[in-house]
Amino acid sequence: MNINRYLLYALPLALATVFGSCTDYLDKEQDTDVSSKDAFGNFSNFQGFIEEVHQMIPTKTVCYWNTTWNWGEDEILSTYGNQPYVTYNMDLGNFRAYYQNWGGNLTYLYGSDNPNDGERFRRHIVNKVWYCIRKCNLGLANFDQLTNATEEEKNTIKGELLFYRAWWHEEMMIFFGGLPYQTEVPDVNQKLEDPRMTLQETAVHCAEDFEAAAALLPANWDNAEVGSETYGHNDLRISKATALAYAGKAYLWAASPLAQNGAQLGASKNGNTYKYNEEYAKKAATLLGDCIALLESGETPYELASYAYDDIYNHTPAAGVTNSFSEIFWTQGKGWRQPGGKEAMMRGCPFDENSARWGEATAWGPNKTELCDGNYASTPTANYVNYAYGTADGYRLEDAPASSFDKTHPFRNRDTRFYHDIVFDGFEYINGENATFADYKYCSLYTGGVMRDEEKNSRTGYFCQKLFPHTCNKVDNAYDYGKSGASYLPYLRMADVYLMYAEAGAAVSGAGAQFGATSKTAVDAINVLRDRVGVAHVLPMYSSSKETFMDEVRRERACELAFEGFRLNDLMRWLLVTEYPYTVKTSQEFTRDFVTDEFVAEWKADIEQRYTPAEDASENEKKALAEAKKKWEETATQAEKDKDYADWWCRTHDPKDMPVANWKEKTILTRSYDTKHYFFPFRDEDVYIYKGFAQNPGW
Repeated sequence: MNINRYLLYALPLALATVFGSCTDYLDKEQDTDVSSKDAFGNFSNFQGFIEEVHQMIPTKTVCYWNTTWNWGEDEILSTYGNQPYVTYNMDLGNFRAYYQNWGGNLTYLYGSDNPNDGERFRRHIVNKVWYCIRKCNLGLANFDQLTNATEEEKNTIKGELLFYRAWWHEEMMIFFGGLPYQTEVPDVNQKLEDPRMTLQETAVHCAEDFEAAAALLPANWDNAEVGSETYGHNDLRISKATALAYAGKAYLWAASPLAQNGAQLGASKNGNTYKYNEEYAKKAATLLGDCIALLESGETPYELASYAYDDIYNHTPAAGVTNSFSEIFWTQGKGWRQPGGKEAMMRGCPFDENSARWGEATAWGPNKTELCDGNYASTPTANYVNYAYGTADGYRLEDAPASSFDKTHPFRNRDTRFYHDIVFDGFEYINGENATFADYKYCSLYTGGVMRDEEKNSRTGYFCQKLFPHTCNKVDNAYDYGKSGASYLPYLRMADVYLMYAEAGAAVSGAGAQFGATSKTAVDAINVLRDRVGVAHVLPMYSSSKETFMDEVRRERACELAFEGFRLNDLMRWLLVTEYPYTVKTSQEFTRDFVTDEFVAEWKADIEQRYTPAEDASENEKKALAEAKKKWEETATQAEKDKDYADWWCRTHDPKDMPVANWKEKTILTRSYDTKHYFFPFRDEDVYIYKGFAQNPGW
């Protein structure tokens, strides 16, 4: 854990204090009676009090050994994942599933309240939100007792309290909408009656707290006196840049089409998906512009990860790279080091990283033969892949023939993030050799291929390896305990700051918008991310108006943040969750078209070479090769020859060059959503607490 030693001795004081108004406190042991002066009187103890709030942040990738966080149109489960899993229920419109299934242990939103369950199952947003907000308010109410502290220490403590109070409200808000924004510690006998605010009002309150926090927090804890005792171990701490980014994010939510126009149908047709509150969008852009300037000043510990690879398919970074893009999401062979690298700006504490290898790591690939040791396959939808991952020359796929996209070679010249994130037909899935899984060495993801079984394999023609490598299988054993593979999804990373700045600018005045301390325009911010991955800048045809540029910003966001758990919330705030084509999930149907005279001649030459003895071969060796060749020619079935040809082609060619025919999408399902699906429902027991806390409409 990279928080600090304060947590180790200050936490008992914090716990005794925070539970001081609970009934259980009446049964406390005598030696747990701690005065507020002891708990809040110095920086060390106060810091420990705060750090429990950070420790409550859920780790998405270890919540009950599954991949339940991609709930937009971006992902679909193989049919074996139907019924109990939340992703499947989301497709049915059952948003209550986040707390209904298997005791509620299935998502980072809600988990078990059973004290006998492991801590991993009890660190969830809904479970901990009011506890953590209460702790923040309790700390602010006792802030004047922090007398044994420097001015920098006082500022830092107050900044953290304000940040975390806003963060927990914000994480609830993006799913549930407006909340009663809690800024005080209610008396134990006080009647609860605070009404729910609107989404916009809640977002503004969050933004104000975040902005106030930014003014108080250090830019880099390692360069500040408050971080000197934990120098080199401050990477999880909240900084000025993180608070600025979240302030901008909160104002962007306040400006959003959902907050401005309300939940509705038809926003893609009536234009309301482009109607932002410009006042709040300007505030968002200004704060995010300030954040970018700070990030690029060198004063923060953050920097964009490197996208230089010697082998993109196996995520092998180029020589000398120490801040690899892949390690934002997973690390391997590094002592369970928490992923995120220098790009991650907001992470919780790592917790039980080993659990990811038993669930998340094994859910991205083929499971029919238990190759990946999981129960289902979680696969990218074809419509999302075709939408998000355009061409390297900056075009959307549908804009052919202007673009270089070719349906007969659909994997060529794609956005380079496609090759990092997506496993496609012909891809070498198993690096090692194993006769049991010979059919799975090279991906057969064409229509009718062995990896297209719907029960436990790919329903869509794709697999994903962005968040864990494809080598997490029983042959390559990348998820073996000895490989110490750790997975984590940051709540905020640096790339998102550029994306949000571009969106806020687009909402105000389009591609040329420039706000805050940065000199970059909205379109420049997108091009920073494209420069990193070697993709062409935004084309003029996509930046000619506010609307066309906004569309491109949203597509860039879909590509850069793919499968990181943001998509559904984005569709909600853009008023697109009910709109076609965002309601459909499709598969990619095609056949291979690689049997040509040229290729067959090369294959036959390869077979001849296999049975050609070396110059110094013995007579027995020559005889054995001749007999093997004769047996192959006379007894090999057509199916065996076809497989040999396919394996030869995949072994000797780059999979991006796979020629195909009959390229088309097929609809797997269409979501039937209504306005109620712009917000999640609260649990019934939550809305029965008091009259002013109303359930979301339609639920």
